[in-house]
Amino acid sequence: MTLRLYPLGIQTFEEIINKNLIYIDKTEYIYQMAHSGGKHFFLGRPRRFGKSLLVSTIQSYFEGKKELFKGLAIEKLETEWTEYPVLHFDMSGGKHMEKEQLERYLSFILQDEEKRWGVEKPQVDANNRLTELIDTAYQKTGKQVVVLIDEYDAPMLDVAHEDKQLDVLRNVMRNFYSPLKYSEAKLRFVFLTGITKFSQLSIFSELNNITNISMYNDYAGICGITKEELLTQMSEDIDELAKAQELTREETIAELKENYDGYHFSAKSPDVFNPFSLLNCFSTKEFGAYWFTSGTPTYLINMMRKFKVVPTNLGKMYAKSSAFDAPTEDMTAITPLLYQSGYLTIKGYDKFSKLYTLDLPNKEIKVGLFESLLPNYLEGMFAQNGDVAIAQMSVLIRQDDMDGALQLLQTFLGTVPYCNVTNYEGHYQQMLFIIFSLLTGYVVDVEVHTSNGRVDVVMLTHTRLYIIELKLNKNAQTALRQINLKNYAQRFALCGKPITKVGINFDSSTGNIEDWEIEE
Repeated sequence: MTLRLYPLGIQTFEEIINKNLIYIDKTEYIYQMAHSGGKHFFLGRPRRFGKSLLVSTIQSYFEGKKELFKGLAIEKLETEWTEYPVLHFDMSGGKHMEKEQLERYLSFILQDEEKRWGVEKPQVDANNRLTELIDTAYQKTGKQVVVLIDEYDAPMLDVAHEDKQLDVLRNVMRNFYSPLKYSEAKLRFVFLTGITKFSQLSIFSELNNITNISMYNDYAGICGITKEELLTQMSEDIDELAKAQELTREETIAELKENYDGYHFSAKSPDVFNPFSLLNCFSTKEFGAYWFTSGTPTYLINMMRKFKVVPTNLGKMYAKSSAFDAPTEDMTAITPLLYQSGYLTIKGYDKFSKLYTLDLPNKEIKVGLFESLLPNYLEGMFAQNGDVAIAQMSVLIRQDDMDGALQLLQTFLGTVPYCNVTNYEGHYQQMLFIIFSLLTGYVVDVEVHTSNGRVDVVMLTHTRLYIIELKLNKNAQTALRQINLKNYAQRFALCGKPITKVGINFDSSTGNIEDWEIEE
């Protein structure tokens, strides 16, 4: 077989083609946009989902580099291959900056284009410099200009939770983007990518004719790898991974789906796999949490704190269509941001109510997100040790040894310094929810309704169902007695698996499990 070369860390279309690296053909989407009659487009997708590669591909297309597209879908669609002047700006380098730093960064990226187009004495302000660039490129070529802006929101993401700083940086960027409106006659095509949606009014000034294709059914597969693309263009890769993992082809596909599939970007979206994780998995021949471990979602954790989101609320959510059009700075709930960032995805849509059902996409996201939240409950550096303890607990619970698992958890919590925010039962409920969710492969829910009340935690494993009641500063017998007196087990009598009742008592003075009772 021929050696398969994966474009890990490479986001330049020309380099991928020239080096004969694997490229999943998205050129039909580009042709569709370029010939749709529109001029300004915006696409929102999570990080590392192929946005930069898409922008690079669009650049090569508008530069008329026909030879790079041999064998791709657009080769049969495009007949003219007109060469346009292209201005390409990557805003990802503008993160974590104050106002003056951001202004210097804009000056830096403008300078590169000014040298290329022979602007010897540029204007002072960023907006005037961009206007001059567009004018110069238009005059020198006699053709309308293509403007591509990758990660347009990068300078603002990390301060999205800070109203004052956000307002300052937003004004800087609004000034920079303003020529995209008043230079419209000289523009052939404008394409912006990002993660979040900031309001058109505050960022793009009067640019009110931009088409947001982020949730269009026709563009749902423009980034990422669809199930169809996986099974056709990457069939050979599946077989090689199956061989390395000693699995059947069907088992390998199922494992890939569990870990990396589950994304939907419109009401009628195909199944979309995370491309970064998928390519890394094929390259290493190992299943791993590649996307989540590639970056810490600092802005997301900050926004979760701002909106007081607790781990038990991270799961099935609902949102009206209008929520997805809410700009980041005006959000009243975190749901749209969780979706835009890739931590929630569309799982269903009711066209009559225009109500979307959202949930965590896959195992990689679920485990990674809860691991990132664990330090909020286990005090910083001890979270890493917590990961080890949880992995050991997982082995014991697979063996139906809940007693051993709780002994292990008690021992571990005994090593964690006392935390002064643990004097309420909800803290321990959230901590156990995270820990049990990280056991992976199990269904965990909290505050589950029965005819006689609500169960604190319910966990369904491959072999049994656990009903868990928590108490604080009381005793485990009291917790177990409540399960029996209110006959919680009746609610789950038809689950088809043995039921185990677990009463757990925490001591707020130590922040640890004091005692527990288990009843089959």
